[in-house]
Amino acid sequence: MTEKEQIQLRIEEELLETAKLVEKYRELSKPIAPENAIGRISRMDAINNRTVNENALRKAELKFKNLKVALTKIHDSDFGLCIRCKNAIPIGRILLMPQAITCVNCAN
Repeated sequence: MTEKEQIQLRIEEELLETAKLVEKYRELSKPIAPENAIGRISRMDAINNRTVNENALRKAELKFKNLKVALTKIHDSDFGLCIRCKNAIPIGRILLMPQAITCVNCAN
């Protein structure tokens, strides 16, 4: 299996996992009905948890979008090159974070 095939497979796996996360966070981010008699403190906790889940949902949606972009660009000649320094992004980083567009040095 070539590196590109490995990367493509990894991106597809990440897309499936991320799609599941997006659905999970969408479910957890649904509004809390005011008629739920869960107590004032419990309701405040539920609202706080909803805010945390909404933030996680935004991050998961962004990751999903970036993975889809990476999948469409995998056969481009500049795929795997850092957008800042133009050096090759190590294969380990790409397999760990297929949506990465910068090397570790430029990411910091």
